[in-house]
Amino acid sequence: MSNGAGDAVGPAGGSRRQLRLAVLGPVLAWCGPEPLDLGPVRQQALLVALALRPDMTVSQQELLERVWGTEPPGTGGKVIPVYVHRLRTRLRAVGGGSPDSVIASDRGGYRFLGRDVPTDLARLNGFVAEADSAGDSGDLDAAVGAFGRALELFRGEPLAGLPGPFACAERLRLAEQRVTLAQRKLSCQLRLGHYPEAVAELVALTATHPHSEPLAALLMRALYGSGRQVEALDVFTRARHRLVRDLAVEPGEELRRVHQAVLRGDDGLLLGVPARRAQAGPRTVGGARPVRRIRNELPADTGSLTGRDRELAELLAPADPGVVTVGAVDGMAGVGKTALVVRAARLLHEHYPDGCVFVDLHAHREGRGAPAPERALRRLLRAVGADDNDEPDDLDELAASWRAATAPLRLLLVLDGASATGQIRPLLPAGPGSMVLVASRQRLTGLDADRRISLGPLGLDESVALLTRIVGGARTDREQQAVRELAGLCDRLPLALRIVGARMQNRPKWTFRQLVDRLADDEHRLGELTVEDRSVEAAFQLSYDQLPAAEQHAFRALGLSPTVEFDRLALAAMLGRSPRQAEQALESLVDASLVQEATADRYRLHDLVAVYARRLASARPAEAAAARDGVLRLYLAAARCSSDWGPAGFPTGPQLEQVPFADWEEASLWLDATGGELADVVAHATAVGRLDEACWIAEGLVDYLTRQGRYHECRAAIESVLPLADTATDQRMVSSLRTCLGIAHGLQGRYERARAWLENALEISRRSGDLREQARALGALGTVARSVGETDAAVTHLAEVAGLARRLDDDWLTGMATCNIGAIHHQRGRYQEAFDCFAAALVLAEKIGSPRMIGKTQCHIGSLQLDLGRCTEAAGVLRQAAELAEQVADVPLHAVCLTRLGTAEQQAGNLGTAVGLHLRALAALGEQTSAELEIEIRNRLGGSRVAAGDLDGAREQFDLVLVLTDRHGGAEERARALDGLTRCERREA
Repeated sequence: MSNGAGDAVGPAGGSRRQLRLAVLGPVLAWCGPEPLDLGPVRQQALLVALALRPDMTVSQQELLERVWGTEPPGTGGKVIPVYVHRLRTRLRAVGGGSPDSVIASDRGGYRFLGRDVPTDLARLNGFVAEADSAGDSGDLDAAVGAFGRALELFRGEPLAGLPGPFACAERLRLAEQRVTLAQRKLSCQLRLGHYPEAVAELVALTATHPHSEPLAALLMRALYGSGRQVEALDVFTRARHRLVRDLAVEPGEELRRVHQAVLRGDDGLLLGVPARRAQAGPRTVGGARPVRRIRNELPADTGSLTGRDRELAELLAPADPGVVTVGAVDGMAGVGKTALVVRAARLLHEHYPDGCVFVDLHAHREGRGAPAPERALRRLLRAVGADDNDEPDDLDELAASWRAATAPLRLLLVLDGASATGQIRPLLPAGPGSMVLVASRQRLTGLDADRRISLGPLGLDESVALLTRIVGGARTDREQQAVRELAGLCDRLPLALRIVGARMQNRPKWTFRQLVDRLADDEHRLGELTVEDRSVEAAFQLSYDQLPAAEQHAFRALGLSPTVEFDRLALAAMLGRSPRQAEQALESLVDASLVQEATADRYRLHDLVAVYARRLASARPAEAAAARDGVLRLYLAAARCSSDWGPAGFPTGPQLEQVPFADWEEASLWLDATGGELADVVAHATAVGRLDEACWIAEGLVDYLTRQGRYHECRAAIESVLPLADTATDQRMVSSLRTCLGIAHGLQGRYERARAWLENALEISRRSGDLREQARALGALGTVARSVGETDAAVTHLAEVAGLARRLDDDWLTGMATCNIGAIHHQRGRYQEAFDCFAAALVLAEKIGSPRMIGKTQCHIGSLQLDLGRCTEAAGVLRQAAELAEQVADVPLHAVCLTRLGTAEQQAGNLGTAVGLHLRALAALGEQTSAELEIEIRNRLGGSRVAAGDLDGAREQFDLVLVLTDRHGGAEERARALDGLTRCERREA
């Protein structure tokens, strides 16, 4: 390293071994070829404070301020002469020289004698001067070379690691100089046409300087020069997003100018060369006279297009001159399809010398039917100057005449409002190099399109920008939060945004907050999104009216979905149809741009479309009730099938027949796809007055959610319906939901809250005489008592559970109670009794076929063998338990099995394996997992690290245990952590 860094400031010269200094990275010094030790970082900072101001006297007070800032050392200025003396000793040139040959003493301060000390900074300035001279003379290759040599001098962050305000300021200055030099070099490279080489370097630079507008502009120019126009526009979009998000500013004039130039294809501005598309000017046919230009029929560009840079770039990308290029843009009503194709056509029109023709096919115009293809063809023939009077009315003949008329032409044809592929095919021109842009609410899957774009709503920042442009920055700046809320309520739909923007224009006294309040109510939102002849609801109505009756029914049903996303099973349940029929309906609605495809097999409605679908559904109450019944029954089936009890284990509620899930695993996977919306299903059922269904679903989900450690969701689901459970028809739910809530609190280590809910549940179930609910509440109380060390109370509760379970002939309750009694025997050191209980519980678990109960029982057996020192047997059982826990997605159980398996491996001498297992256990924990489990894992990990000799890693874990036990309690685990720290100290001694 010393040789490379030494080269940065020049080779040693002369018979005397010369001192050299490098600051463009970590500070380094050499005497000849030998590196010098410059001492502690404060001492190095003092050297830099002198060396970067060579031949200038710096007072002791200035040095204190430069190196220590507002926190001077306790000795004050007395430390300065000490550091200077040490530096002189270290820097004195070998072979002679006085003590102050490098740092001279002046009255009141010190001065660095820089004349005979070459630095990399001096070499940098030399290379920059060389580059400037070459650039002035027009030798760009030489300038690039000199800039490159200057940049090679940087060995990382300048003055890396040095403290003090002076070093910090110089570090920033030198880092900024480095970026400036890179910009100047790259600018020269672009002028030379070295675009691909510049792209690679600029991508790295913009990643480390994400807010640099000059670098973003250079990257856009380099990508454009490389023929990558779409990527160049994407750079602007991402740069603007970062500037607005992080700095709350819009791009400056230069970056906007480059952006517009890329959109226009302005080679002169971007590359300094004649326009690449100049050849697209007036064309000749057969080498003869120029073809007559026809009129430009494009509608006016109102400037309402916002936030569509990527899509616009895709439409503007160079086309194959030998074929007809077709670009298809689809999307929901009001999303801005026409604005996009019109803007693209206006930017492209100069490249189509035979004219630009616009045809509105009226597929989505109220009171206007789509023109017959024959009528559209006659209109097109007239547009290109062909006489259509002698043309027959036959469609095929007219299409043939259109192809013949356009064969020698290079046209741009815009077809707006198309509804079907059959409308488009006869209208396609025949001239090579022509382009057709089609806008449609339908996804025209049968159309052979070269470019296919499905428009969605704008991003939030783009929506705000559109509102700002319409209403004015003075008003939007005053209410930024309300403007963002308003954009969200408009579903970021351009039509809705333009409508509310127009309303704000016409209501100068209104505030955005007032309009937000008006739109917040779903019942009135669509009515508010109307101005004169523009209406979001009317736009949706036209799309809906064109659907077949069966798809209209499906669309109305989707408005009643209790979740934002849904799949074919949900729609099938709402419609009473097969999943295959439901999928076909969904795909048709996707093609109609009324439903959005969220993933390969999940769908969603945009917010405003969902509001409209709910409004339609509310007009048919019987149909809506059937849809709600179906979808809530589906969620109930999934919840109960995924539970450890199984559907038959729930004593009340509907008998679930023709369940669409083969087993608990299939039901769990379906619930997994719902993500975090399960609590919303319960809340939805509660809100629409389906209290029994809400209670049953919440009860059924407890097992599924808690085994994944999703305790907050579990509690949220229960709490959304619990206040109304007393009014449910199924009165078992009054005690059951309290037991469920107590279980959720207990699994998170909130034992007092858990005990309160469970005792309340037990009291209610005893009053009602419900033995099963008594047993469940008692079992959970026994688990809580065992967790807090009240083993006598735990045994009492669990013995009562066992008696009730025998009366009920309930193997699940019997197995649960027996296993927990075994855990108490284990805790008390009664190992044989514990093993007998676990063996009996395992027989019951295998009898009822519950993989989760089998895994839990095996975990207890493995833990018992671990305490008996049988590490081999323990490892085998715990490994099986871990596999079962992973299979049933029981996150806490999986983590417990892994960490105890890690201890078994540690006892067997496999220390690396042990540490890895503990780390896997930690990684499995979620944010909602109980602190008790994390404490156990960290203590076990600490023990394995001690055994492996990693004492620092062990201390870290034990210290974390002490912090966690301070917050959450756990005297036994705290004692283990303290013992671990003592073992660390002994190992070190």
